[in-house]
Amino acid sequence: MRTGIHPEYRPVVYQDRSTGDAFLTRSTATSDRTIEWSDGNTYPLVNVDVTSYSHPFWTGTTRVLDEAGAVEKFRRRYGDRRR
Repeated sequence: MRTGIHPEYRPVVYQDRSTGDAFLTRSTATSDRTIEWSDGNTYPLVNVDVTSYSHPFWTGTTRVLDEAGAVEKFRRRYGDRRR
């Protein structure tokens, strides 16, 4: 690898905005905000909208879409175009 062209890879805390849950990982992301972690060290804090703590797939709160209703809505709007 060439020296001097890569961003710094360091520990960063990501925090879910909707749940407040946070996790420590390594990243090149930067932030002006910091947080003191449970190990006593201070790390950059990056707020994100969706993590596995709040994503419907991982939390088991996925919604089932009414597919039959969507088909009927399409047929009302565009007519039955079967040939």
